[in-house]
Amino acid sequence: MGSVPPERDLEKLLSSLAPEIRPGTYGFCTVDEVPETRSIMRFEEPEGTTLVLSVEDAERVGLAYDYPCQWIVIGARSDLAAVGFLAAITAALAAEGISANAVSAYHHDHLFVPAGRGEEACEVLRRLAATSAHRHRTDTLK
Repeated sequence: MGSVPPERDLEKLLSSLAPEIRPGTYGFCTVDEVPETRSIMRFEEPEGTTLVLSVEDAERVGLAYDYPCQWIVIGARSDLAAVGFLAAITAALAAEGISANAVSAYHHDHLFVPAGRGEEACEVLRRLAATSAHRHRTDTLK
């Protein structure tokens, strides 16, 4: 398939963030029974099943949702055992007052940030990537 192997080095990961906003607005729901609808995430908890789905799909099947948000895909291919990657990302966003719900999937990490703050969050991440790339180049030259 020729996919890029996952990375563990924190500076390399941070310098290659490449955040991308997916179109639409999403919401978090909790249900006892999962309805027939498309969701982008499903997580089973003792208290109920959490779904993340588009607000359009939630409204279509009559589900109440919380946290209207934008979905950002992190382009870096992080190893599932990478240490500190999401901590650095969420700390940079927190410093700007942007909440983020982070989800790690097999190929990429995903962030859900408040609706209307996606572009701002991506700009924060681009600055973090540029700073990390500069540090990585400086460390390489030593």
